Amino acid sequence: MSKALYRKYRSRKLSDVVGQNHVTDILKRSLEAGRIAHAYLLTGPRGVGKTSIARILAHEINKLPYDEDATHLDIIEIDAASNNGVEDVRDLREKVQIAPVSAAKKVYIIDEVHMLSKAAFNALLKTLEEPPEHAVFILATTDADKLPATIISRTQRYTFRSISLADAVKHLSFITNEEGISIDNEALELIARRGDGSLRDSESLLDQLRGLVGEKETITRELIEQSLGLAPSEHVEKLLAAYESRNLPAIISLIDKGEQSGIQPTVLVSQLIQTVRDQMVAKPQLLPLLDQLLDVSRSSQPNIKLLTVLAAHAAPKPKTAALVSPMPEVSAPIKELEKQATVKKPESPRQTAALPTPRPQSTPSTIPTTKTDEATEEAAKPRGEAHLQNLDWDAFIEYTHQNYVAIYSVLSKCGYEVKGDKLVIYTINNFYKKKLDDAKYRINIAKSLEETGAGDPEIETIGTPPPPKDSTAAAVAAIMGGGEEVTVDA
Repeated sequence: MSKALYRKYRSRKLSDVVGQNHVTDILKRSLEAGRIAHAYLLTGPRGVGKTSIARILAHEINKLPYDEDATHLDIIEIDAASNNGVEDVRDLREKVQIAPVSAAKKVYIIDEVHMLSKAAFNALLKTLEEPPEHAVFILATTDADKLPATIISRTQRYTFRSISLADAVKHLSFITNEEGISIDNEALELIARRGDGSLRDSESLLDQLRGLVGEKETITRELIEQSLGLAPSEHVEKLLAAYESRNLPAIISLIDKGEQSGIQPTVLVSQLIQTVRDQMVAKPQLLPLLDQLLDVSRSSQPNIKLLTVLAAHAAPKPKTAALVSPMPEVSAPIKELEKQATVKKPESPRQTAALPTPRPQSTPSTIPTTKTDEATEEAAKPRGEAHLQNLDWDAFIEYTHQNYVAIYSVLSKCGYEVKGDKLVIYTINNFYKKKLDDAKYRINIAKSLEETGAGDPEIETIGTPPPPKDSTAAAVAAIMGGGEEVTVDA
């Protein structure tokens, strides 16, 4: 019977361990200096070398050659998942007092130590605190958070990292060369990605895939995608392209095609997330999509959730017309005063120079002094000017799209209304209102309005949809308890 690749290529010495130099270097120096701790704790994700290093370390401490198939009476491995009771630990405490048979140290390797019961931990604590001189404990776990702090504090802790993509590809390439497996580079990288930081998972997947091809056949990316039920990379790229171009029919067609091919929506989502992450620097506008994709896997109906996430971006937006209050007619002298105030602001509202009162070409009229003084004082107030008559909402939204993607993702769903010098933004719901009321967002909103010619108006946010413009629609909305007005093109 052939041996599994992950067992055949298991590390035999510290220098063979892949991607954990920050751990192996320290252990090597400690062993060379003869500094042996009484308890070690190895923590980190699965399949990254914790058990291998525990076994290597046990043999190095006793200066024994490491042979995976051989057993040694003074190196005892315990699986805490199946020996997690207090009686098991009490038995260990009794046996640990017995001197080693032939080695210098009796080494206990306790794998998945977090599975011990509370009573078992309490029983182990005293032994870890004051072990016999001849005893060394090596604890390994994927879940250090479940260990009591009293246990952790009595050990030397070494934290393992997930295997990097480059290290995984390099190691897999070594195995394929040794085994004579024909495989292309894209396939190697895909296997490493599917391993998700676990070298053992990547090796097991390679072992599985080599059974699908003959001696002279090559493992390709397409073969892996078919055998693992993945969406072809071209399918993922087309789906993202349809999302970017707001092509709703293409989005629906591609999702339907994926379902008909048996591609699980959660698998497709994970591929989309990985692709978006890879393209984030070149396409930062995809950041809102990445945030929404993370919610899909948590949905009870991920296929529907994925469709709504992608289609919402492509669906036509409701056309909310600006309700601009008409400016009242003012006399020529007041307009002249406003014009002068715009061209050059007075240094103080109380030191406004007297301006000549122009006469209309038609019948002369007398301007009351009080009205003129009020207009002059209002125009000279030292505050930001609003030019909401110049507001181009679409240009404003596009400016935020290009410069502030997070703001755009909220504002693009909102309606608005102009009330004099005040811009009222209807945020549809209180969640969006809270975002737009945030100080850091307000600064960027104000800057966007200024840059698109709307000046610096007062901004009010209301956490509801905009009110219907049509009186009949307004009456119906009042009866139905509210609603959002949508304009449908004929």
